[in-house]
Amino acid sequence: MLPVLVFPQFDPVLVQLGPLAIRWYALAYIVALLIGWRLMRRLAEWTPRVATPLEVDDFLTWATLGVVIGGRLGYILFYQPSLYLSHPGAALALWHGGMSFHGGMLGVVVALLIYTRRHRIPTLGFADRLSVVVPIGLGLGRCANFINGELWGRPAPADLPWAMIYPQVDGVPRHPSELYEALLEGVLLLLVMVMLARSERIRARGGLLTGGFLLGYATLRAFAEHFRQPDAFLNYLAFGTTMGQLLCIPMAIAGIGLILWALRRPPLVATVAEEEAVSS
Repeated sequence: MLPVLVFPQFDPVLVQLGPLAIRWYALAYIVALLIGWRLMRRLAEWTPRVATPLEVDDFLTWATLGVVIGGRLGYILFYQPSLYLSHPGAALALWHGGMSFHGGMLGVVVALLIYTRRHRIPTLGFADRLSVVVPIGLGLGRCANFINGELWGRPAPADLPWAMIYPQVDGVPRHPSELYEALLEGVLLLLVMVMLARSERIRARGGLLTGGFLLGYATLRAFAEHFRQPDAFLNYLAFGTTMGQLLCIPMAIAGIGLILWALRRPPLVATVAEEEAVSS
């Protein structure tokens, strides 16, 4: 019989300074925003140039508000509306967890639309660069979920070497689904997006990278949901699906639509190779 891993019961609080507590969950968001901001400063200047580093700097505040407000509202509306309607004050208790990526994404979309129109920045070009760095936040966020001992997986086969028992749940070996999602939605999706972004021809078609991200995330998240235990207050929905999988359907449709639209549109600018060919 194979030995079974036991969840190590991490302390969700990284540092406690009197009444001030710095949690791993908050740290994951902060680190993701900072790394994403630095990477996007470089991406925004790649041809075709869509924004200046200063404009990316200014957008960081907008993105932060979009993630926090949208993520919280999305969790409230998509997952537990009745609870927060009866206890509205609990909506402000972010330290108790409860953030939705789909809601956070919608919040960032709203922030991006307002910001790019106000500063006359090409919306799809800016969104393309932003979509490349989003998996950083996804991966770190899932690692924080694991540290918090939340969003655990479904029961795993007895011969799975990395099956893990979560003592706060039961004594059943389960899939460490938070780590699956960190690897899929974080590491794998980031590598794919960076690889695609390196192509000037792809960058020149506004919306193509954004569509690829939406479709890629929806596919990977829907797959990972097969290993994740559904939230107890929702359980399985129609046809054995989960809320996460249902929310991925409109994302996938939007991604496919953006990809097709971008491929049918002319490039934003000629690529370097095309310019050199014309000049020669």
